[in-house]
Amino acid sequence: MRPGFEGGQLPLTKALPRMRGFTNIFRTEYNVVNLDRLSGFQADSEVTPQHMVDAGIVKSLKKPVKILGRGEVSRALAVEAHRFSESARRKIEAAGGSIRKIK
Repeated sequence: MRPGFEGGQLPLTKALPRMRGFTNIFRTEYNVVNLDRLSGFQADSEVTPQHMVDAGIVKSLKKPVKILGRGEVSRALAVEAHRFSESARRKIEAAGGSIRKIK
């Protein structure tokens, strides 16, 4: 008999559709921060993941931080994070700020 045969009844994989699919065990989950959340920092200040935790933007440092480009940056900030989207990179640099990737 083939694996998964259950004697002619409805197989368990069809009876429980939520269990079908694939879960990537190597996926990296990020703390996502949009640019509009960084508006509370002073001009020319350094924004690190620890500063984001202190400001309440990120809950913990267990996951790496990724900066996304929703919103605008009106002041120059030196932002440190693990990842940046291309739009976030352009907006930060256009405002006179700098980015630094953390490994």
